[in-house]
Order: sequence, then C-alpha cells, then structure tokens
Amino acid sequence: MRQEPASPTRHLRVHRHRGHTVLEFRGEIDIASAAEIVPHLDRETGRPRARVVIDLSGIEFFDCSGLRLLYRARRQALDRGGQVHLVCAHPLTLHMLRITGLARLLPPRPTLQEALGLTRPARRPGH
Repeated sequence: MRQEPASPTRHLRVHRHRGHTVLEFRGEIDIASAAEIVPHLDRETGRPRARVVIDLSGIEFFDCSGLRLLYRARRQALDRGGQVHLVCAHPLTLHMLRITGLARLLPPRPTLQEALGLTRPARRPGH
C-alpha cells in the first residue's frame, strides 16, 4: 500500500511503500537544504530495524552535504538493525558516489522498483 507523500520541507518528500520509508530528495541538496532534511532523516533512520530508501531521482544539484546525509542515514540505520537503499541514476552524482567510495557502502539502483527488490537489476552492457 502506498501513502500519499508528505513534504516536510521543499527538499524532501516522505512516503511509505511496501514496508519501506521512501525519502525523496528534491531540488538542490546543499548545506542549507541538508540542515532542513537532517531532523526528518534522523527520525526515519533512527527507528529500530528501519527499512529506508533514499531516492535521488528528483535532485538537480548534490554536493558533499548530500554525501554526508547518505552516510549519516546508512550509519544510523545500521546501528539500529535497519537498512538503507539508494536510488540514483544521475551520472554526476553516481560519479561522486564512486570516487568517494560511498557507492560500495550504499550501492545505487536506477529505479525505486529495483531498490525495493520489485524488479531484477538491469544488465549493463558488457556484463
């Protein structure tokens, strides 16, 4: 069952989907928007055994503040027996995730359906 999204800030929408909390980051994720997102991120990832998906499909800009949000979410969820999945298909953001090593800790999936395990991963050319 999917709930209508709530928008606690203009940079974040939150909804539940198939037992997961989906946090949709939107617009420009920088130091100012990260400060708005942190309390909501902490609430969702701080729950025992939280199942969270962070969806970056709606972002226009993403800097190191966004990377810190992702790392923070992963650490908090894992500390409480939970899990975090990531949706990202934007080439520049994927590049940032790879060069910082965060892609190894939080492997990005191209769609929400794939992150939720509803579809099988797409085969990449040459694989």
